[in-house]
Parts: sequence; structure tokens; C-alpha cells
Amino acid sequence: MHAKGAIIYGHEIFERRDTMRVLITGAGRAIGAATATELANAGHHVIATARDIHLLDQLDVAQRLTLDVTSDKSITGALREAGDIDAVINNAAINGSGPLENFPIEQLHRIIDTNAVGPLRLLQHVLPAWRERRHGVIVNVSSVSGRVSTPLDAPYSASKYALEAISEALHYELGHFNIRTVIIEPGYIAPGMKSIERDNSNAAYHQLREELNGLDSKVTGPQGRTGPDVVARAIRAAIEDEHTPLRVPVGADAELILATRSQLGDAEFESLMRATIGLTW
Repeated sequence: MHAKGAIIYGHEIFERRDTMRVLITGAGRAIGAATATELANAGHHVIATARDIHLLDQLDVAQRLTLDVTSDKSITGALREAGDIDAVINNAAINGSGPLENFPIEQLHRIIDTNAVGPLRLLQHVLPAWRERRHGVIVNVSSVSGRVSTPLDAPYSASKYALEAISEALHYELGHFNIRTVIIEPGYIAPGMKSIERDNSNAAYHQLREELNGLDSKVTGPQGRTGPDVVARAIRAAIEDEHTPLRVPVGADAELILATRSQLGDAEFESLMRATIGLTW
């Protein structure tokens, strides 16, 4: 590959690589849509995918395809239309929250299948060819919730913890074949994931819900949520810069939370978290 210009990420400047064919899952909104636009504007051949192809209508990209990461049949069909690809950005995810005491197990299965198993399901279709040619880039979009779990958000956190474990293992297994793996860890991002209804059926947790109301504003402060464009630039850097580390926190809140978590023991971190968000539960 030949360098074509330079981009700046953080305090580093690195040379941009030749055009790559990049497939993005969950490209219909927020981080996925911003990433598709960022990469297309940088000259890459972007294959934007979503379960509902109509969500991709406004994207100016090379290809728009239907792709459900929970279906091998859907993956096979999409990859047939996409052709050879150089990088996969696993961004598709669904949310879910509520007390674990009565959280529906079938819903937990669906969240983990989409957010953690889905990325691996897709990668299993492309990795044999990548291994043979000894080149490829995996970018898995995790979350600060993939390393720090908060009350009532365990279903989503569990899926992202699993994705982190899968990604770290892929890093070790595939690096030998010159296949890079990067985990992107955003904090609270505007406009956020597609809204869902919380499970409020268990009245025993009413006080906890009240104390956690507005958690994002308590964590992000007066500056508010980080925009999806910041995450998109981090993802672009991840696929273009071969020196990108395994984990990349994105957003001031993610950087602060993850740095603090790495420096403190469980009890110390819990005490600080309770004080920060006003949790008495």
C-alpha cells in the first residue's frame, strides 16, 4: 500500500493508506452512519449494512446491503454481494436494561447473540480467506460498559464484556497471520443507541431507577455527550494506522472512567462511583 496524505488522531499524525474495502454493520444511524460517511469521504470503498436497508438511504457510499448478524444466511448473501473486503467494522448492537432478578432470559440471549456472537459469526465467514492472504483489519465497537458494569445495565454490559473477551483472543490468535484487531470503547455518545423501554416491572428496584436517572449527564458533565463523529474518526484511524493499540477509549468520559478503573481496586472504584453519581442504594 502507498501513503496518500496524513490525518491527525489525538496527538499523533500518521500516513493514510490506500483505499480499502470496508464493511460496516449497523450503519443506519449514530456511530455506524458517521463512520460510513467518514470513511467514504476519506476515499474508502464503504459497504454499509443494516438489517433494514432503508435506514441506509441517506448514505453516500459505494454499496448498501441488508445484513442481519444473527443469521448465517443473511451474512452469506451480503458477503457474496460485497465481494472481497479488507476490513470489517462490527458496530451492530441492541440495548437492554433492567434488574437481573427478573430480566427475560430469552431477551438476554438475543442481546448477546447480536452484540457478541454476531460479530464472530460474521468474522468466521471472512477469516479463512484473510488468513490465507495474511491481511485484514477487525474493528469491534465495544463500550466503556464492556469494562465497567453499572446497575440495571448488566444485559448490555454482559454482551460487551463478551465482545471484549472475543476481541482480545482474536488479537492473539490472528496477529500471527498479520490480521489486526482493534476494540473501540466509546463512552456516552450522542444521540445514543436506539431507545428501548426499560424493564420497570419490578417495583422493588424503583429507588435504584430513580437514583440512576440522568446517569449520563452526571458522568459527562456540562459538555454533554461526545458526538458520533469523534468515534468515526477513531475508527478511521484504527483501520488506517497499523500501530493502533488493541483498545481505544473514545470520549473524555470513557478515558477518565477506564483510566480510573485501572488504577483502583473494586472497593475504591465503587466508593468513587457512588459518590460521583449519588448512589445510596
